[in-house]
Amino acid sequence: MDLNAIEAVLAPAARADLPAWRAGDAWLAGGTWLFSEPQPHLARLVDLAALGWPPYAVGPDGLEIAATCTLAALERLDLPPGWTAAAALIGPCCRALLGSFKVRNTATVGGNLCLALPAGPMIALTAALDGTGLIWTPDGGERRLPVLDLVRGPGETALEPGEVLRRIDLPAAALGRRAAFRRIALSPDGRSGALLIGTSGATGWALTVTAATRRPLQWRLPAVPEAETLAEILAAVPDALWDDDVHGAPDWRRHVTGILAEEIRRDLAEQDPSGRDASGAAA
Repeated sequence: MDLNAIEAVLAPAARADLPAWRAGDAWLAGGTWLFSEPQPHLARLVDLAALGWPPYAVGPDGLEIAATCTLAALERLDLPPGWTAAAALIGPCCRALLGSFKVRNTATVGGNLCLALPAGPMIALTAALDGTGLIWTPDGGERRLPVLDLVRGPGETALEPGEVLRRIDLPAAALGRRAAFRRIALSPDGRSGALLIGTSGATGWALTVTAATRRPLQWRLPAVPEAETLAEILAAVPDALWDDDVHGAPDWRRHVTGILAEEIRRDLAEQDPSGRDASGAAA
């Protein structure tokens, strides 16, 4: 879609070239959402792709994903053999995006995070893998924020005006955990109504719930919980946190979340060499 109100498109080659932020500005990454509907309030776009960030970096400390890395590039990443959680989750999360192969070749990890839609699969992936965002501030500094704190609700993030999400860091310890993925939608190719990820390892068990809720939710326990414990945890989620739109009613989202969470609990209990749950009893 043409954005007829745009007066200028800037292509900075380095951070020093980023303009002072002003009303009517927008960062441009892949643009798959930005160009999908009218944006009459915008007058200037700043193309982050012009900065030429490498899409990712694999190192001993983990995985660094540039905000401009496309979902297609992330899915093609050749992972180290020990990164079992990354291998189990990256592909399904990339394919969970509602869009054609053209969209996945253009949509970016950072754009999916900053759009902050409940169904954003990059939110689920990076939150479940203990992701931390590196944020450039307008004064030339930077700050770090966990993905769980970055996304506050539908279309709402913790980014201040003029701040740029530079990259997302995933620690090696999280990438090497056991993992289970579950997703459901009202139609085979529909937007996610619930997307859940469970992980388990030496540091304990965690469940991350997205799409069903207005913001990502996560619980951590020392080991795989009993079914009753998990049901109590989910029952305590306030009604106001369950999302409500054409892709699923709140009561349906709550119900299917419970079913998918129990499936994940059983999967990770079977994978757990100790065979123990959070109470110490046999799972």
